[in-house]
Amino acid sequence: MNEHSLDATGMKVTGYGALIEKFGLDVLPNWHRSLVATGNTHRVDTTAGVTEEVYPARYWPGDTLGDHLQFALKYDGTNLAILVSVFKVAPQDEIQQYVASAPRGKYTRRVWFLYEMLTGVELPLADLGTGGYIDLLDPDEYYTMAEPRRVRRQRINDNLLGDARFCPTIRRTAVLRSFEEANLPERCRDIVAKYPPELLKRAMSYLYKKETKSSFEIEHIKPTSTRTERFVSLLHLAEKEDFCEKGRLIDLQNRTVDPRFQDTDYRGSQNYVGETVAWQKEKVHFAGPRPQDVTELMEGLLASHERMETGEVFSVIHAAAIAYGFVFLHPFEDGNGRIHRFLIHNILARHGFTPAGFIFPVSASMLQNIADYDASLEAFSKPLMMLVEYSLDEMGRMTVQNDTAIWYKYTDMTPQAEALFRFIEQTIDTELAEELAFLANYDHTKQAIQAVVDMPDRQIDLFIRFCLQNNGHLSANRRTSHFKFLSDMEVTRIEAAIRSA
Repeated sequence: MNEHSLDATGMKVTGYGALIEKFGLDVLPNWHRSLVATGNTHRVDTTAGVTEEVYPARYWPGDTLGDHLQFALKYDGTNLAILVSVFKVAPQDEIQQYVASAPRGKYTRRVWFLYEMLTGVELPLADLGTGGYIDLLDPDEYYTMAEPRRVRRQRINDNLLGDARFCPTIRRTAVLRSFEEANLPERCRDIVAKYPPELLKRAMSYLYKKETKSSFEIEHIKPTSTRTERFVSLLHLAEKEDFCEKGRLIDLQNRTVDPRFQDTDYRGSQNYVGETVAWQKEKVHFAGPRPQDVTELMEGLLASHERMETGEVFSVIHAAAIAYGFVFLHPFEDGNGRIHRFLIHNILARHGFTPAGFIFPVSASMLQNIADYDASLEAFSKPLMMLVEYSLDEMGRMTVQNDTAIWYKYTDMTPQAEALFRFIEQTIDTELAEELAFLANYDHTKQAIQAVVDMPDRQIDLFIRFCLQNNGHLSANRRTSHFKFLSDMEVTRIEAAIRSA
């Protein structure tokens, strides 16, 4: 890399940016872009999730491939998808020379390990025989395994969340640190502790159905009562069983979708999410990986889940990586979105994030904040679709023509993890807290009504419903058709009880 590129302001592009330009790569943008000024300027600007940092001239790393790889790992972070894209086209002898120049250096060791892991090619270099082990990812900067895999060859602690088949990365941003410190599980337990067991039992029956209906409604589906009850029964199992296994996922898909669309294996055809905008014109929002890539990707996702299960990874981070990873892989013809949201419950419940026997309707929060939910999906799908070369035939069948697997294998899921934390916080503070408060007030209101007139529960519920639909008053028509037996004074006192609650 003897020549260096300049941006429009005359500053030199470095790190990943220099490597991308050098090799003419089409990649998903990295969250951090580095430039080196000619003077002593140091500036940081963040726009649309990308941080551009300008460094003083003394930061210029040099002109070689190794110089920019080292700068990238040091300042731009560890982007596995960009690294493997570089490794596929960069001369192997230049990588080897860089590693051999300082085989015990922490950045050369990381490049060495990542090159062999991501390409499957072993460099003709002797194993390191002595010296301490270093972490592959800095645990202060990334979510990592508490007990990493020790790799003797480079004396590396492999603390990645996955392996070469599927390996998401999630950065420890200020947003995620603040959510961790907020201790949402404790906040949830404090809310639940305020209410008696009988009320919680009634609330749970409603919340399970609310979660089910919301998850279907996100996809504009109105489930039958049978499908609703079937999904509710699955949610009851979320706390007890691990569904992240191929046979369990297929069974989950079969029990979630219309029987006519049940799968017996991962899909064998290309799928996508789109909408028809005109006759034989489809607007494609997202394309899943090619069918020939799905099995290996899913094997990697399930292996990543197992790794995080034993690696003490924070439960919300674990849930975000697996649940969003699943929906991005889209392994089935139908039901992927519902299973994706089910897996959030499955992982959180099994890790004890929610109180035992309890569920909170995350899907309801997603539905209430549908633009934010869509944005969490589009943070991956929008830039992805700029790299997917595809064609649609006259029947709307898609063929993906280029190799896209690496974008699904090595995704930076930081935006999705931040979004999931927000949905969980909103669920606890709004959906759960308000639902329990409403039920408590409802019970108090029923008692107040019974103190006026000892009516059957069904009629009390009907009176309350009619008043809620009419700004706290019972309409004349409703009174004539349902409550002629009440006096004017009784109606006035009941309406006042409802309004005060």
